[in-house]
Amino acid sequence: MTVQLRARVAGYLEKVLFQDGQLVKEGQLLFVVQQNTYRDALAQAEAAILLQTAQLEYATAQFNRYWELFQRKAAAQSDVDNWRFQRDSARANLMSARAGRDLAALNLEYTEVRSPFDGRVDRRLVDPGNLVGSSEVTVLTTVNRIDPIYAYFTISESDLARLTEARWRPGKGRAAKWPVLIGILEEKGYPHKGLLDFASISLTATSGTLQMRGIFANPEGVLPAGAYARVRVPLAQKKGLLVPQEAIGSDQRGYFLLVVGPGDTVVRRYVTVGTEVDGMRDMVKGLGAEEWIVVKGVQKAIPGRRVTPQRQDGPRP
Repeated sequence: MTVQLRARVAGYLEKVLFQDGQLVKEGQLLFVVQQNTYRDALAQAEAAILLQTAQLEYATAQFNRYWELFQRKAAAQSDVDNWRFQRDSARANLMSARAGRDLAALNLEYTEVRSPFDGRVDRRLVDPGNLVGSSEVTVLTTVNRIDPIYAYFTISESDLARLTEARWRPGKGRAAKWPVLIGILEEKGYPHKGLLDFASISLTATSGTLQMRGIFANPEGVLPAGAYARVRVPLAQKKGLLVPQEAIGSDQRGYFLLVVGPGDTVVRRYVTVGTEVDGMRDMVKGLGAEEWIVVKGVQKAIPGRRVTPQRQDGPRP
């Protein structure tokens, strides 16, 4: 989440209270705009309240006095009507003065620009001494929320069908704690786990894709805002047979493994592979759990020839 901090009142920028790029807390004071004018305006508004309060009290007392006299036929109706008008006018003026006081207090509050949430602040765009907010709203800086952080991505219509078949429903992904995994830069695999937080209400007509969003805890700021990431949304958990990626070869017929067959003879075995998991590939079809495969020295292992197999972590028992 990114928010631009703007000057909402006019005045000279007095103070900048942060270092460019530093981490800030919610409510932390970042900028101070010239305050003396707004303090005086607030004092003037408070004085207006005192004046209107006194006028209301006087007009109320006069109205009550003439009302009693009118009841004893010692005052005219016009006098009663006049003081009723004076009383009601003073009451309205008092309400206006209080609203003016609230507005003056709000403008004084706007002279202090604070961070709306915990995050990292960008560089300042205005230096102290410059006039801000006079003719237009002035952007002072930008703040990024880094914890939690959002990852936006799109999925195809076919992937959406698979996700829906796995019992995910729009609007209920986070409530059901549906996981989403990401990895960035040179990270291996998908080490960061979050939850699906949002899905667009419709597919994009031109591309047939749906925008989705994951939310991730990021207390140390490891995930930088604006970075590209690899995204994985698991559909289900199941047991699988994983083999190292370097052991898999391919030709025009498809993917294959070099399997150690009877008599330690190398056999080419065509297999059906699944998804990649941390540098390993899931074997969907074609390989048994107890079989041996050639992992290192694949180029030297020729089908039909005999080899002396050894485990990667030691000799074959």
